[in-house]
Amino acid sequence: MTEDITIGDGTDPRFSALPGRPGKIVAIHLSYASRADQRGRRPAHPSYFFKPSSSVAPSGGTIERPAGTELLAFEGEIALVIGTPARRATLESAWDHVAWVTASNDFGLYDLRANDKGSNLRSKGGDGFTPIGPALLDARTVDPAALRLRTWVNGELRQDDTTAGLIFPLAQLVADLSQHFTLEPGDVILTGTPAGSSVVVPGDVVEVEVDAPEAPGAPTSGRLITTVTQGEHGFDGDLGSLPAVDDVQRAEAWGSRAAAGLEPEPEPFRLTPELREKLAKAPVAGLSAQLRRRGLNNVTIDGVRPMHPATKLVGTARTLRFVPNREDLFASHGGGYNAQKRAFDAVGEGEVIVIEARGETGSGTLGDILALRAHAAGAAGIVTDGGVRDHDAVAVVGIPVYSGGPHPAVLGRRHVPWDVDVAVACGGTTVQPGDVVVGDRDGVVVIPPALVEEVVDATLAQEDEDAWIAEQVTAGHPVDGLFPMNAEWRARYEAWHASR
Repeated sequence: MTEDITIGDGTDPRFSALPGRPGKIVAIHLSYASRADQRGRRPAHPSYFFKPSSSVAPSGGTIERPAGTELLAFEGEIALVIGTPARRATLESAWDHVAWVTASNDFGLYDLRANDKGSNLRSKGGDGFTPIGPALLDARTVDPAALRLRTWVNGELRQDDTTAGLIFPLAQLVADLSQHFTLEPGDVILTGTPAGSSVVVPGDVVEVEVDAPEAPGAPTSGRLITTVTQGEHGFDGDLGSLPAVDDVQRAEAWGSRAAAGLEPEPEPFRLTPELREKLAKAPVAGLSAQLRRRGLNNVTIDGVRPMHPATKLVGTARTLRFVPNREDLFASHGGGYNAQKRAFDAVGEGEVIVIEARGETGSGTLGDILALRAHAAGAAGIVTDGGVRDHDAVAVVGIPVYSGGPHPAVLGRRHVPWDVDVAVACGGTTVQPGDVVVGDRDGVVVIPPALVEEVVDATLAQEDEDAWIAEQVTAGHPVDGLFPMNAEWRARYEAWHASR
């Protein structure tokens, strides 16, 4: 596979660790579970970007942080070097096309990242931004599932992970890329970085090593060493976009808000068991009245009816948006692991899937299989202003469902599954992910998280008051002055309440 390839031709020191100048360098965005968890998002499929071969550098080299920038970040990675052409390789045969494995550092300048919209051309394509080496491991002698990657900054270990922590196996990356174009001998694939990537400054020394500790002889790439220096040259705004950073970029570059010296973000709203219990006691009509008193009139999801009228619905919203069916869009977005399936797979315990179907009830927006999936995940319920297929079978599942009614047609008759976890319009009101959703026989109301505790406490207090008023009316008192209470009746009520 590699016998006729000479490592380093001596003409360009940048490629001394490689068989020659790579024709292509392909890098993956997110591939390690630890990194995905750190970023708070886990991709369903790998996605990639290209790096220019002019960015390659040898071990022992330097990388400049351009003048006027602050967020140069290291990313220790495993590099694969292709040995034989790969076109439409199978998952089983893909590794046979890899000749060598070595260490790499996918440096990135976060100051420029927003300008490239995911292409990373300028933020990761600078001279010296892809050190590779120093030694190659024969891919035939190592287990791709048992490689170890470590990165040090100034002698301190910052990254330590293995390929067992990959979301996508190394062979899958080769097979996937070969579906789209031919991987040629000498091409390099950078396979992603684990958690621990952070910012480096001039004077820092970064070292990356890939080894196979379980293989005979524990082969290693040796340490790939890069020193950060301060560049003298900045960027000309008349020629292109200038560097720009914000707290989001700082947090992602450093690895966390704390590491970047930023104040922690406010704790996300959590529907506590105590709040859930209160909401379960509070009638939707009462919650709606309290929201109206606070100036919120457009908070009811209209046109939906409960499948189980006696069952209370309480939870936080996860959203799913359908757009009107268009045949070409359904072909591209309706099949496979589409937005509808992703929403039902992602729903968590105590959450409510809220579906925007534009009030179009001429097809189903879910059926019994998806209802079973939501129920198994511990979801609190489902609200859709569209139709429900397999209505009786969904009812048997037992999960609270509010819908526009039954309909036998499949999704594609009226809808294309489009987005998840975005603001949606369901039954005439806007629902954001995280909003609190409460339903009973009267209907469904949406409560902004910041108002939940205030609104439910006021509702329950009003329920006590109304119950007392009902007792007085039952005892024969007229409603005039009692409902609503005048000063005299208010005093009587307060005295009764204080005596309880």
